[in-house]
Amino acid sequence: MKIHEFQAKDLFRNFGIPVPSGKLATTPGQAVDNAKSIPGPPWVVKAQIHAGGRGKGGGVRLVRSLEEMSKAADAILSNPLITPQTGPAGQKVRQILIEEGLDIDREFYLGIVIDRKLESPVMIFSQAGGMEIEEVSAQHPELVLIESIDSAQGFMPYQARNFFYALDPMPDKKVFKEFSATMTRLYKLFLAKDCSLVEINPLVLTKSGSVVALDAKINFDDNALFRQKEIAQLHDPYEMDELEVKAAESNLNYIRLDGNIGAMVNGAGLAMATMDIIKLAGAEPANFLDVGGGASEEMVTNGLKIILSDERVKAILINIFGGIMRCDVLARGVVKAAKEVKINVPLIVRLEGTNVKEGREILKNSDLDFSVAQDIEEAARMVAKQVS
Repeated sequence: MKIHEFQAKDLFRNFGIPVPSGKLATTPGQAVDNAKSIPGPPWVVKAQIHAGGRGKGGGVRLVRSLEEMSKAADAILSNPLITPQTGPAGQKVRQILIEEGLDIDREFYLGIVIDRKLESPVMIFSQAGGMEIEEVSAQHPELVLIESIDSAQGFMPYQARNFFYALDPMPDKKVFKEFSATMTRLYKLFLAKDCSLVEINPLVLTKSGSVVALDAKINFDDNALFRQKEIAQLHDPYEMDELEVKAAESNLNYIRLDGNIGAMVNGAGLAMATMDIIKLAGAEPANFLDVGGGASEEMVTNGLKIILSDERVKAILINIFGGIMRCDVLARGVVKAAKEVKINVPLIVRLEGTNVKEGREILKNSDLDFSVAQDIEEAARMVAKQVS
């Protein structure tokens, strides 16, 4: 689960990590009023959406007067924000963060993620802050420093020193305590809130010698939200696709894509393979939809309704391998959905596994107009032919 920057900074404050003074606004007038109580000018106006690259899209602006503040806030709130992570349609901005401008001396990158190979959290630090860390790692890997964290011991002072003494030029040693404290507190936050990623980019050193988290990004482990009730309440449904919200309410794993072939599959691995084969057949999947191994008739019905709600879908492929999930359950769910929502696009079905004969019989005896594929390769060819 993702949260907004202003929410992440509230958590930073709770853990003693320094952040700029700031207030949230939803209208240009509120932005101007908030700016009056924040140190400045200058001020920074920052769009609050769950997407990176806001600065490149014009979602982060430096203003030096209240008049500029009003114009910048209006421009950000009035138009969809297009970034490399939003797609060409962009994303509506509903709220902006107004912050004090800082007198910045240097910028750094600081983050914590789980390293699957090392099976432990790792802290990542770089003196090339304010840039995409993936680009820095690819072009200048020597600037990206990594320390593996022993979960039994936590982040150790010597690891902070390893980062600090690798800086070139090295800041005044008086700054080291602030760097070390920020890193230690960041790890405590990461651990306490079941985070999957915590990122400060940039972490800045001001000309007065203060270390401040200028930006904040936090992702949480969805599987741990049951014990993070306060964090779960920070979820913003407006930042999700409407169909993805409906799918989540039905406990379905659904991600909307840009193609026109709707796919319903049971099992994440099979769903990924199905999308690959659709692409190999010359078509593009419109979604990733995993109904799961233990899906009920109701979940299948809801899944098909969601696929049909996408106006871009021109054909549907149902690819089910009956293991835990029985093929007859899937068939009854499809028939039920067809009775509630008219299926006006070609439907290709591939069933194999538990109760496959019963499933095929249920579909055969229904009023559904569908085609049966013998294997996944044939199914992909058939569905691609419908949109070619």
